[in-house]
Amino acid sequence: MGELSKLPNIGKTVEEQLVLVGIQTVDELKDIGAKEAWLKIQEIDESACIHRLMALEGAIEGIKKTMLSDEVKADLKEFYQRNKK
Repeated sequence: MGELSKLPNIGKTVEEQLVLVGIQTVDELKDIGAKEAWLKIQEIDESACIHRLMALEGAIEGIKKTMLSDEVKADLKEFYQRNKK
């Protein structure tokens, strides 16, 4: 496992998916953002769920997904509802 799996919430599977969609470093993940990274993952895995989206945001913020603010969670839920397949 590489650099991405050192982030909170990012395990081997999510790291592999990030690499598959062209995101290989923490900086690349931060630059693209959780929403765009999740959209890319959803293209290769239609089962990508709200929890994966929140995990990505938590990883970018350096916290567990359960520690995301209520405002961020609400924003991500609304984004997920608009974009899920």
